[in-house]
Amino acid sequence: MRADRLVSLVLLLRQRGQLTADTLARELEVSTRTVLRDIEALSAAGVPVYAERGRHGGFALSPGFRTELTGLNRDEALALLVAGSRRGAQAFGLGSALASAMLKVVDALPESYRDTAAGVAERLLIDPEADLLARRLVPEEVPDPVAAEVRSAVLAGRKLRIHYAAVDQTPKWRTVDPIGLVTVRDQGYLLATRSGADRTYRLSRILAAEELSEPAQRPDRVDLDRAWQERSTRFRTGGDQVTVQVRMNPVRREDLVGTALAVLTEETDPDGRLRLKVTFQDSRHAEWALWQLATDAEALSPQSLRTSLRNRAAAIAASYGKSG
Repeated sequence: MRADRLVSLVLLLRQRGQLTADTLARELEVSTRTVLRDIEALSAAGVPVYAERGRHGGFALSPGFRTELTGLNRDEALALLVAGSRRGAQAFGLGSALASAMLKVVDALPESYRDTAAGVAERLLIDPEADLLARRLVPEEVPDPVAAEVRSAVLAGRKLRIHYAAVDQTPKWRTVDPIGLVTVRDQGYLLATRSGADRTYRLSRILAAEELSEPAQRPDRVDLDRAWQERSTRFRTGGDQVTVQVRMNPVRREDLVGTALAVLTEETDPDGRLRLKVTFQDSRHAEWALWQLATDAEALSPQSLRTSLRNRAAAIAASYGKSG
């Protein structure tokens, strides 16, 4: 909306000082012509914005054009900015709204806290795009129109029609009763019911969405955390899943847990190695996960997994045993 963009433009000038039209256009994700029209609108409304001509020119606000919102202490301001720096909003299509909100939070802070707010991005990094092993963590992309329709239906309590591409299936239209949205490791999910049965849809697999006028059939209140836990449990205990007993180097525990569906039991042997019972989606998933750990982990059961890993190791050894 233009009103929101005008507010964001004023906040950018208040916080950063003089900025060129090109810079403002990039920040607001609009054209330079739109920025110039917005500047004219602000001037007509009495906002003291002026232009500096020349090579290093740009737009700026008259000094002292500022208001403050008191009541936030230093740690409260820091908590807001840290929470706002997490990437969960991207999964729900709220990335631009979050950026705009953070501008307003910083601008509303008393002068004594503003320096702290400005330094948050330099001193605290939340959910980086790669872990210590340089494995890139890429959040899933959800088109803004899809995210907006899904989000609106969830919050308004209306039925939702989605064009959904399930794994290995032809995309189909279906009408659901949305319950809530969940983000896990930058992956967004829609919790819903369909014909009274629980359903969980990955947002990145929704190709199109349409909010309907009909009210959704759902409880007035929902414990979203409990609903997610229940669905996660059903997912982990269904299908062709495999339970594996592993004895391993504790240093590699997180590597194993990060790929498994669930850890059922865990204990430490007298020699310090860990003994875990974990579940995987299927036998191929289990074999892949254990192979990545090499000699740092040994599958104790099932025997079929031990045999598969032994055969794979033997094939590798035979390949390297051949003369070049």
